[in-house]
Amino acid sequence: MSRHPEVRWAQRIDKVYITVQLPDAKDAKVNLEPDGVFSFFATAGTDGNSYESKLDLNDKVNVEASKVSVGVRSIFCILEKADAKWWNKLVRDDQKAPHFVKVDWDKWVDEDDDGADVNVDGMDFSNMGGMGGMPGMEGLGGMGGMGGMPGMEGLGGMGGLAGMMGGMGGMGGMGMPPGMEGLGGMGMDDFEDESDDEGEVSKPQDAGKSDAAEISEVEGKAGTAAQSN
Repeated sequence: MSRHPEVRWAQRIDKVYITVQLPDAKDAKVNLEPDGVFSFFATAGTDGNSYESKLDLNDKVNVEASKVSVGVRSIFCILEKADAKWWNKLVRDDQKAPHFVKVDWDKWVDEDDDGADVNVDGMDFSNMGGMGGMPGMEGLGGMGGMGGMPGMEGLGGMGGLAGMMGGMGGMGGMGMPPGMEGLGGMGMDDFEDESDDEGEVSKPQDAGKSDAAEISEVEGKAGTAAQSN
């Protein structure tokens, strides 16, 4: 037997906010019809209990412009009214609101207030048009494929990206310009700085002398010293 989740609602002149309070909902399905019929189904809990609700809303809605976000603790719906006007209650005038429907005072504003729209930052929304399984979300599939990013088709989802990163191996294999392949990973040992040693630098002409010339020069100096003695 299905149970009724708690439903909270608030409104602006042009939209209705419906929050279905159901933590850890699975297989959530939300359906909205233009004449204002709102229905919800999901399972939750360790026993996989079924939860459902159906509401005949006060007036017609714009299904294509309406959105839904399935979160960890609740399912949040933004329903666009077909006509921008205030509703005196959520369901039709000839019906009594079910016991599980309550006003969401955190989102509520009075009719004479120009209240800002509810902050929806961080929520992922799907279009409710033709919902029944939540169309538009089938392709998410754990981010596999990363469709829609030209030039990245060969990555094969996040796995391919990880493989590409693994191949970088410390910046090696970055596609170095021709002639620089020997840098092999840009290791710091390949760039030892020897400029800190302030040793003597031989002059070019001295460095070019042969060993024989140096010996002859030494012998000449020794002979001169002997004659002076």
